[in-house]
This record gives sequence, C-alpha cells and structure tokens, in this order.
Amino acid sequence: MHYFRVLILIITAVITAVHVSAQDDDPVKIDSSIVRLNVGVVDQRGRPITTLDRTSFSIYEDGVKQDISRFEMSTAPFSVVMLLDMSGSTKSFRQNIKLSAARFLDALAPHDRVAVIEFYSKINLLSDFSADKRIAAQAIDLANGEGETKLYKAIQAALDRLSKERTRRKAIVVLTDGVDTDARNDDRKLLSSKKEDEMADAIQLESSDALVKILRNADLQGVTIYPLALPTGDPKRLADPTPLQIAMYEASRKRLQLIADRTGGTLNAINRLEEMGKLYAIVAADLRTLYTMEYDSSNDARDGKWRSIRIEVAGTDLIARSRQGYFAR
Repeated sequence: MHYFRVLILIITAVITAVHVSAQDDDPVKIDSSIVRLNVGVVDQRGRPITTLDRTSFSIYEDGVKQDISRFEMSTAPFSVVMLLDMSGSTKSFRQNIKLSAARFLDALAPHDRVAVIEFYSKINLLSDFSADKRIAAQAIDLANGEGETKLYKAIQAALDRLSKERTRRKAIVVLTDGVDTDARNDDRKLLSSKKEDEMADAIQLESSDALVKILRNADLQGVTIYPLALPTGDPKRLADPTPLQIAMYEASRKRLQLIADRTGGTLNAINRLEEMGKLYAIVAADLRTLYTMEYDSSNDARDGKWRSIRIEVAGTDLIARSRQGYFAR
C-alpha cells in the first residue's frame, strides 16, 4: 500500500512538472498606480518589531505623504516561490540543496502557500501553490537537471505564477550561482571589444532586458525577492581568472544584489555549503516579520521616471526596511 501511495505522489509531481513557458494562462493584470510594499521594522539592536499597526507608519513618495489604502500584519500568510538552480554548476552538491530547501519549508507558517520551480536549460514547475508542505517537499526531492542557467527567465516565470495569487503577500526565494547564461553571453560579447583595463567598469547592470522586465514586474506586484548566492558564482573563488571572467562574474553577483535591493529583499551569500540550511531558515524567519501595505500614488503620471519611497515609523528608535522606490511605468 505504501508503495502505491509513493507511486501516486511521484506520478502527480511528474505530471505537474511541465515547462512553465508552455502555460497558456494569461497573468493577472495589475493596476500600475497601486504601489505595494513589504516592510520590515527593527529596533536599534536589529531585533524585529512585529506588533505595530497602520497608524505607526507614514509613507512618502518623492517627499509627498501618501494615504495607506491597505495594511496587513506580519502574521498574514505569504505565497512563496522556491526557485532551485539545477544547472550543471550545482550538480556536485544536489543533496545539500534538497536538504536545505526542505528546512526552509519547515520554517514557514502553516497557511503560507509554496510553489517549487527548477531551472537549468529548461524551466519546470514541479509543484504549484499549496499550503501542504509535503507536496513541495516531494517536488524538491524530484528536482534534477543540467546545462545552462536560465535564471532571469525562471524569475519571470515565478512572477507570472505569483500574479495568479491575486492579493496575497508574495515572495521569491531563489537559490543560484547568479550567472544567467544569456546575460553572461551578452556581457562576453560586450567585453570582447574592450581593453583589459576597461573591463571592470564596462558592464551596465541593467543592460539586460530580461532583468529590467523582472524588476518592473516585481515592482507592480510588490514581490520581495531573496537570492541565496551559491559560492560557485563568487568572483573571488575563481581559479586564476582572466580580467574578462572577473568582470562577468562580478556583474552577475551585482545583479543579484540589485534584484534584492530593488525588491526589498536581502542577498545572502553562501560561503560554505553547510550554511545553506541556516540561511534558508533566516529568510523564512524574515518573511514572518514583514508588514505589507499599499497606497495609490498621488502622482498618476506613467512617465518612466524613478519615484523614491521613504517609510517613517512612529518611535525614533525604530528602523524600517523596504524597497527604496520604483520606476513609474
């Protein structure tokens, strides 16, 4: 009997593991005038404060105070996409990845909904959103692949799935070395015409159209992205690197930092594989301290310009952390 139960779980997971880009559901359209923020608050010693209410917060866009139209406490459930890098560079430590990812599931709240997507040269939805963490655990166990790293396409696929979660709070946790294959190839082409002493500053971080699309869509949905950066993508760990390699890997790591900063998340660098599970647990704990709030921007011009956001919290000893702004598109 146990055999047949396991077999059914495996068949279900395999059927679910379809190529994400083949899905024909249209993402939910979002009112671009609504700005959604996930906000963490700590005291001067870095301890999270989770007992505040709507009246404790003031939001300013370009210095103009905004009216908070929606507020959710830190206890409200999240919809989370786990993105797992199954490209060739991660093949030697897959067991570490799977055990650490399972620890993340254990640290989530009971009503948090989780989807699991693997990416390499393909992007596969292994399990769709569910509060049943056993389904996600089974999907993680089935994750496997090799080849290129379609990182930015995978993040976009995760954003597309999250758009169907409507008004729920949203986050992406992506385990990766950060070296997106398409962006790396574009960077290499650019650097091929540069002298060695010009390479370090030649790459513009937002030169990738795929990355710009990610940032724009994360802005619209208010999705917080937490990259967990594997040591295989650390430019400091390259063996006898050329200036070109250093420039490409540094750009990849800086783009991961940009994704975290622009979405209000944090970049956690994994220096040793044994740290992976601990960092997953830290991210899960951070999600449990975030407030979510929305406002309808008083500036309705969709001019593509940067709008800075400042959040003030009642009490001079409290510090708010969120994304610093967005481009009004």
